[in-house]
Amino acid sequence: MPSGSADAAAGPGGPRPPAVELRDVVKAYDQGFRALDGVDLRIERGEFVAINGPSGCGKSTMLHLVAALDTPTAGAVLVDGSDLRTVADLSAYRRNHVGLVFQLHNLLAHQPVLANVELVMFGTPRNAHERRERALDLLGQVDLAGREHRLPGQLSGGERQRVAIARALANDPELLLADEPTGSLDSVSAGHVLELFQAVHAGGVTVLLVTHDHGIAAAADRIIEMRDGRIVDGAPGGGAADAVPAVGPA
Repeated sequence: MPSGSADAAAGPGGPRPPAVELRDVVKAYDQGFRALDGVDLRIERGEFVAINGPSGCGKSTMLHLVAALDTPTAGAVLVDGSDLRTVADLSAYRRNHVGLVFQLHNLLAHQPVLANVELVMFGTPRNAHERRERALDLLGQVDLAGREHRLPGQLSGGERQRVAIARALANDPELLLADEPTGSLDSVSAGHVLELFQAVHAGGVTVLLVTHDHGIAAAADRIIEMRDGRIVDGAPGGGAADAVPAVGPA
C-alpha cells in the first residue's frame, strides 16, 4: 500500500478500500481544454478493467494520474485508499506498487533484455543474485527463456512487449497499468500479450488496460467507455475464455 493518509473506509477490521478510485477528477490544460472532466471511477481489487475510447478521449491521461506521472487539476486519485497527493515518495510508490507497460515498450536499446528487467529492481531489498534469478524466472514465464542476452533490437515487436511485461512484474506490483500495449503489434502478437495480461490477472493482480480497440478491451472483465474526457458507459467484458496459468510473484 502506498504511504500516505488512508481513506476512512480502511479502518482497523473494516473492508479494504478499492484498488483505484477517482473522485470528480478534472485535468485541465491551457485555454480551458479538459482532458478529464469530472471523472468518477471505482476499480475493485483483482479486477481486470479496460478503458476504451478514441484517441484524445482522456483515457491515457487517466492512466498517467493513477501512475502518479501527472497530477489532477481538481478532484482526488486514491490507490488502496491513499490519496496520491499525500504520498511523500512517488518514485517509491511506482517502484513498489505499480507495474507500467507502454505501447512502445521503452526498453533500453543498448542493454540486453535481462538487464532491462533487472534494472527496475535496484532500490529494492533484492540483492544482485536475487535480481538475476527473478529476471530469469519472469523471462521464462513470458516465453523468452534463451533470449535473455539479446538486445531489444534483436527481438520482434511482440517479444519486446513481453520483456516490458516481465519488467513491469519484477517488483510484484499490486496494480498493473497498460497504455495501448498492443497498439503497435500484429494480431497474433497482440493475442499473446493479452493472454499474458489474463494470466497476470489470474494471479491476483489488478489490471487497468487502456485501448482504442474494442476487440482488445473485450479481453477484460469490465469495459469503461470514454468520450471527451468523461465516462459515458460501462459493460462487462469477455474475460478469459479459458483458464490460464498465473504469472507474477516469485
